[in-house]
Amino acid sequence: MTSTTAGKGAENAKAEAGKDTGGGAGQGGAAAKAPARTSSALVSDQGTTAIADAVVQKIAGLATREVRGVHNLGGGAARAFGAFRDRIPGASASVGQGVSVEVGETQAAVDLEIVVEYGVSIAELARAVRRNVITAIEQMTGLEVVEVNINVNDVFIEEDEDQPPARERVQ
Repeated sequence: MTSTTAGKGAENAKAEAGKDTGGGAGQGGAAAKAPARTSSALVSDQGTTAIADAVVQKIAGLATREVRGVHNLGGGAARAFGAFRDRIPGASASVGQGVSVEVGETQAAVDLEIVVEYGVSIAELARAVRRNVITAIEQMTGLEVVEVNINVNDVFIEEDEDQPPARERVQ
């Protein structure tokens, strides 16, 4: 609800800025309300479009994985469950793992949990992830992305997984 309230405040501020100072108060108020209804690509005089949280979650997850330097998404428990799920025949990987979203009528907020590859600048990676997620969501859904919060919870070191098992001394 906070994003909807904040969105209405922003729409009201835009409407106030767009008022004609030469006209009467009654004229400015009526003109200011009409653009707020049609200012969104999702709301028009012909109807409204609602986008499910899961849709925005998948878009954000895919957009995050596209950025070089992101090894995986999710916390330790989510990644462990994902690894277990991958071993089950017929089970599909969750594109939204490590992604939580809050979707309002015209705005969305995204929280990401990522694992970065060792040696990557986390600050630059975070900027690239934000830019990619915001662009993907806004272009595909028409929602305004108000924030993308990124929690880096691990660093992937390639030697950990690719190292051959130690040889036994005695056979």
